Amino acid sequence: MEVFLNPDAWIALLTLTFLEIILGIDNIVFISIVTGKLPPEERKRATRIGLFLAMFMRIAMLFGITWLIAMKASIFSLNWSWFKVDFTGQALILFLGGLFLIYKSTKEIHEKVDHKGEEEVKMGAVAKKSFSNVITQILLIDLIFSVDSILTAVGMTNGLEGALYIMVTAVVISVAVMMLFAVPVGNFVNANPSIQILGLAFLILIGFMLITESMHLSGATLYGQEVGAVPKGYLYFAIAFSLAVEFINMKMRKKATIV
Repeated sequence: MEVFLNPDAWIALLTLTFLEIILGIDNIVFISIVTGKLPPEERKRATRIGLFLAMFMRIAMLFGITWLIAMKASIFSLNWSWFKVDFTGQALILFLGGLFLIYKSTKEIHEKVDHKGEEEVKMGAVAKKSFSNVITQILLIDLIFSVDSILTAVGMTNGLEGALYIMVTAVVISVAVMMLFAVPVGNFVNANPSIQILGLAFLILIGFMLITESMHLSGATLYGQEVGAVPKGYLYFAIAFSLAVEFINMKMRKKATIV
């Protein structure tokens, strides 16, 4: 295509693909935890099918990008004496997505801490039902994260000729990379319970971040103060720092076991 003869298009494609992969890390963590409920032989298939369907869903959203951008229009407002908010379509998706992440992650932590073993006993009887549930949850979480990544893509390619082709190509490449690494990452997460809990805690933080971002997009005020979005850099630094500490702990435990 002629669009890829433009050097700016290649720069935009490489940058956007990198960002899509980074934004997809949260998705991979969630997928690895959700598919961990399936029998080992079903996990890889669920991951591949879920990501494959999610790719087409993202591409469909890209083609409906004008509708997504139009969701900046107000849907409904709340005007209490201490809290005011004017919800847009974008903000409502982020808000509901944040609530879903917090609820799902908290529920998973509760099950792992208080019901360990009970889930494994029932796994064989509900494997078929769980498989469809896992696919649904993968698609749902990808829908939530897609809003953020697609808006990022629109901002980066705005004004470039053939922007839609660039965005679709970046989505296909990023999903292919996610398919490549989702299974080994999932196996590692499921083999290390402490990493599972850490990952779920990260998802709670991300859910909180989505809620604050939705409030920011809606121009929400709390006791006269505007609600600001949590900078993503702070969150990613906290995640990277926590993972580094956990990897050091894992290495120390491994050495202690060998000794």
